[in-house]
Amino acid sequence: MPIERRPLREQIREELLLRLDRGHFAAGTDVNEAALATELGVSRTPLREALITLAGEGVLESNQGRGFRFAPVSRKEFRELCAIVAALEALALETSDAAHLRAIAPELLRMARDFPDAVAEQQVIERHDDEWHDLLLSGCPNERLLDLITSVKAGMRRYAHLLAGDDAPLEREAAEHRRIAELLQAGDLPGATGALRDNWVNGMERMMARIPE
Repeated sequence: MPIERRPLREQIREELLLRLDRGHFAAGTDVNEAALATELGVSRTPLREALITLAGEGVLESNQGRGFRFAPVSRKEFRELCAIVAALEALALETSDAAHLRAIAPELLRMARDFPDAVAEQQVIERHDDEWHDLLLSGCPNERLLDLITSVKAGMRRYAHLLAGDDAPLEREAAEHRRIAELLQAGDLPGATGALRDNWVNGMERMMARIPE
Protein backbone atom coordinates (compact mmCIF):
# COMPACT_ATOMS: atom_id res chain seq x y z
CA MET A 1 0.00 0.00 0.00
CA PRO A 2 1.61 3.33 -1.05
CA ILE A 3 2.39 5.74 1.77
CA GLU A 4 1.15 9.30 1.33
CA ARG A 5 1.53 12.47 3.38
CA ARG A 6 -1.81 12.16 5.15
CA PRO A 7 -3.00 10.27 8.23
CA LEU A 8 -2.36 6.56 7.97
CA ARG A 9 -5.88 5.80 9.18
CA GLU A 10 -7.28 7.60 6.12
CA GLN A 11 -5.09 5.55 3.79
CA ILE A 12 -6.19 2.35 5.52
CA ARG A 13 -9.83 3.37 5.25
CA GLU A 14 -9.50 4.01 1.52
CA GLU A 15 -7.71 0.69 1.00
CA LEU A 16 -10.46 -1.20 2.82
CA LEU A 17 -13.16 0.56 0.81
CA LEU A 18 -11.32 -0.28 -2.41
CA ARG A 19 -11.13 -3.94 -1.43
CA LEU A 20 -14.79 -3.87 -0.48
CA ASP A 21 -15.66 -2.46 -3.91
CA ARG A 22 -13.77 -5.34 -5.50
CA GLY A 23 -15.72 -7.89 -3.50
CA HIS A 24 -12.80 -8.98 -1.29
CA PHE A 25 -14.97 -8.79 1.83
CA ALA A 26 -18.35 -10.46 2.11
CA ALA A 27 -21.15 -8.70 3.96
CA GLY A 28 -21.63 -10.04 7.45
CA THR A 29 -18.10 -11.44 7.84
CA ASP A 30 -15.89 -10.65 10.82
CA VAL A 31 -12.80 -8.46 10.55
CA ASN A 32 -9.65 -10.25 11.69
CA GLU A 33 -7.72 -7.22 12.94
CA ALA A 34 -4.44 -9.01 13.61
CA ALA A 35 -4.34 -10.66 10.19
CA LEU A 36 -5.44 -7.48 8.42
CA ALA A 37 -2.80 -5.36 10.19
CA THR A 38 -0.11 -7.83 9.14
CA GLU A 39 -1.36 -7.92 5.56
CA LEU A 40 -1.41 -4.13 5.28
CA GLY A 41 1.91 -3.73 7.10
CA VAL A 42 0.49 -1.38 9.72
CA SER A 43 0.07 -1.44 13.49
CA ARG A 44 -3.24 -2.18 15.17
CA THR A 45 -3.76 1.42 16.35
CA PRO A 46 -4.26 3.18 12.98
CA LEU A 47 -6.12 0.12 11.69
CA ARG A 48 -8.56 0.31 14.58
CA GLU A 49 -8.97 4.05 14.05
CA ALA A 50 -9.90 3.35 10.43
CA LEU A 51 -12.31 0.61 11.50
CA ILE A 52 -14.01 2.94 13.99
CA THR A 53 -14.42 5.54 11.22
CA LEU A 54 -15.94 2.93 8.89
CA ALA A 55 -18.28 1.81 11.67
CA GLY A 56 -19.45 5.40 12.07
CA GLU A 57 -20.16 5.50 8.34
CA GLY A 58 -22.18 2.30 8.47
CA VAL A 59 -19.73 0.17 6.51
CA LEU A 60 -18.89 -1.90 9.61
CA GLU A 61 -20.81 -2.72 12.76
CA SER A 62 -19.68 -3.66 16.23
CA ASN A 63 -19.76 -7.42 16.76
CA GLN A 64 -21.06 -7.52 20.35
CA GLY A 65 -17.81 -6.29 21.86
CA ARG A 66 -15.73 -8.83 19.92
CA GLY A 67 -14.49 -6.45 17.24
CA PHE A 68 -16.03 -5.49 13.94
CA ARG A 69 -17.76 -7.14 11.03
CA PHE A 70 -18.79 -5.91 7.60
CA ALA A 71 -22.40 -4.85 7.89
CA PRO A 72 -24.90 -7.11 6.13
CA VAL A 73 -26.79 -5.79 3.13
CA SER A 74 -30.54 -5.31 3.17
CA ARG A 75 -33.14 -3.90 0.83
CA LYS A 76 -34.51 -1.64 3.58
CA GLU A 77 -31.14 -0.07 4.36
CA PHE A 78 -30.28 0.45 0.70
CA ARG A 79 -33.60 2.21 0.05
CA GLU A 80 -32.99 4.46 3.04
CA LEU A 81 -29.42 5.28 1.99
CA CYS A 82 -30.46 6.09 -1.58
CA ALA A 83 -33.27 8.34 -0.35
CA ILE A 84 -30.85 10.20 1.92
CA VAL A 85 -28.18 10.69 -0.76
CA ALA A 86 -30.77 11.74 -3.35
CA ALA A 87 -32.12 14.41 -1.00
CA LEU A 88 -28.67 15.63 0.05
CA GLU A 89 -27.27 15.81 -3.51
CA ALA A 90 -30.42 17.60 -4.68
CA LEU A 91 -29.97 20.16 -1.89
CA ALA A 92 -26.29 20.58 -2.79
CA LEU A 93 -27.18 21.14 -6.45
CA GLU A 94 -29.97 23.61 -5.60
CA THR A 95 -27.60 25.69 -3.47
CA SER A 96 -24.75 25.66 -6.00
CA ASP A 97 -23.59 28.79 -7.78
CA ALA A 98 -25.65 29.19 -10.97
CA ALA A 99 -22.78 30.63 -13.01
CA HIS A 100 -20.53 27.76 -11.95
CA LEU A 101 -23.15 25.22 -13.02
CA ARG A 102 -23.44 26.81 -16.45
CA ALA A 103 -19.66 26.76 -16.78
CA ILE A 104 -19.26 23.07 -15.92
CA ALA A 105 -22.30 21.82 -17.87
CA PRO A 106 -20.34 21.17 -21.11
CA GLU A 107 -17.73 19.12 -19.23
CA LEU A 108 -20.45 17.17 -17.43
CA LEU A 109 -22.03 16.41 -20.78
CA ARG A 110 -18.71 15.33 -22.26
CA MET A 111 -18.02 13.04 -19.31
CA ALA A 112 -21.52 11.56 -19.56
CA ARG A 113 -21.04 10.85 -23.26
CA ASP A 114 -17.66 9.26 -22.51
CA PHE A 115 -19.13 7.03 -19.80
CA PRO A 116 -17.32 3.66 -19.85
CA ASP A 117 -19.03 1.01 -21.92
CA ALA A 118 -20.32 -2.31 -20.64
CA VAL A 119 -16.94 -4.08 -20.82
CA ALA A 120 -15.16 -1.59 -18.55
CA GLU A 121 -13.93 -2.88 -15.22
CA GLN A 122 -16.25 -2.10 -12.36
CA GLN A 123 -13.74 0.09 -10.51
CA VAL A 124 -13.25 2.18 -13.67
CA ILE A 125 -16.99 2.74 -13.91
CA GLU A 126 -17.21 3.53 -10.19
CA ARG A 127 -14.38 6.05 -10.45
CA HIS A 128 -15.95 7.75 -13.46
CA ASP A 129 -19.30 7.99 -11.65
CA ASP A 130 -17.64 9.47 -8.55
CA GLU A 131 -15.76 12.03 -10.66
CA TRP A 132 -18.97 13.04 -12.46
CA HIS A 133 -20.93 13.55 -9.25
CA ASP A 134 -17.98 15.36 -7.63
CA LEU A 135 -17.87 17.83 -10.52
CA LEU A 136 -21.66 18.21 -10.46
CA LEU A 137 -21.55 19.31 -6.82
CA SER A 138 -18.30 21.28 -7.03
CA GLY A 139 -20.17 24.60 -6.87
CA CYS A 140 -21.89 23.84 -3.56
CA PRO A 141 -20.53 26.22 -0.87
CA ASN A 142 -21.75 24.09 2.07
CA GLU A 143 -18.75 21.98 3.05
CA ARG A 144 -20.62 20.28 5.91
CA LEU A 145 -23.25 19.11 3.45
CA LEU A 146 -20.61 17.74 1.09
CA ASP A 147 -18.89 15.92 3.96
CA LEU A 148 -22.22 14.38 4.95
CA ILE A 149 -22.81 13.17 1.39
CA THR A 150 -19.38 11.56 1.35
CA SER A 151 -20.03 9.85 4.68
CA VAL A 152 -23.41 8.41 3.65
CA LYS A 153 -22.01 7.22 0.32
CA ALA A 154 -19.28 5.36 2.19
CA GLY A 155 -22.00 3.29 3.82
CA MET A 156 -23.23 2.29 0.37
CA ARG A 157 -19.87 1.03 -0.87
CA ARG A 158 -20.45 -2.56 0.21
CA TYR A 159 -23.36 -2.70 -2.24
CA ALA A 160 -21.25 -1.65 -5.22
CA HIS A 161 -19.87 -5.06 -6.20
CA LEU A 162 -23.44 -6.37 -6.62
CA LEU A 163 -23.64 -4.40 -9.89
CA ALA A 164 -20.67 -6.15 -11.51
CA GLY A 165 -21.46 -7.62 -14.88
CA ASP A 166 -24.81 -5.85 -15.38
CA ASP A 167 -24.68 -4.07 -18.73
CA ALA A 168 -28.12 -2.46 -19.09
CA PRO A 169 -28.01 -0.29 -15.93
CA LEU A 170 -24.74 1.27 -17.03
CA GLU A 171 -26.24 2.30 -20.36
CA ARG A 172 -29.31 3.79 -18.69
CA GLU A 173 -27.23 5.58 -16.08
CA ALA A 174 -25.11 7.21 -18.78
CA ALA A 175 -28.30 8.52 -20.43
CA GLU A 176 -29.51 9.86 -17.08
CA HIS A 177 -26.24 11.72 -16.55
CA ARG A 178 -26.50 13.22 -20.04
CA ARG A 179 -30.03 14.42 -19.25
CA ILE A 180 -28.90 16.21 -16.08
CA ALA A 181 -26.04 17.90 -17.93
CA GLU A 182 -28.29 18.98 -20.80
CA LEU A 183 -30.78 20.55 -18.39
CA LEU A 184 -27.99 22.46 -16.63
CA GLN A 185 -26.67 23.64 -19.98
CA ALA A 186 -30.16 24.93 -20.77
CA GLY A 187 -30.26 26.79 -17.44
CA ASP A 188 -33.04 24.60 -16.04
CA LEU A 189 -31.85 24.03 -12.45
CA PRO A 190 -35.21 22.71 -11.13
CA GLY A 191 -35.35 20.24 -14.02
CA ALA A 192 -31.77 19.13 -13.43
CA THR A 193 -32.45 18.68 -9.72
CA GLY A 194 -35.47 16.53 -10.50
CA ALA A 195 -33.44 14.48 -12.99
CA LEU A 196 -30.75 13.98 -10.34
CA ARG A 197 -33.34 12.62 -7.92
CA ASP A 198 -34.65 10.33 -10.67
CA ASN A 199 -31.11 9.08 -11.29
CA TRP A 200 -30.83 7.95 -7.67
CA VAL A 201 -34.32 6.42 -7.62
CA ASN A 202 -33.68 4.53 -10.86
CA GLY A 203 -30.29 3.38 -9.62
CA MET A 204 -31.92 2.11 -6.45
CA GLU A 205 -34.49 0.11 -8.39
CA ARG A 206 -31.80 -1.40 -10.62
CA MET A 207 -29.84 -2.48 -7.57
CA MET A 208 -32.77 -3.96 -5.67
CA ALA A 209 -32.91 -7.06 -7.88
CA ARG A 210 -29.36 -7.95 -6.76
CA ILE A 211 -29.83 -7.53 -3.00
CA PRO A 212 -30.81 -10.72 -1.15
CA GLU A 213 -34.30 -10.80 0.35
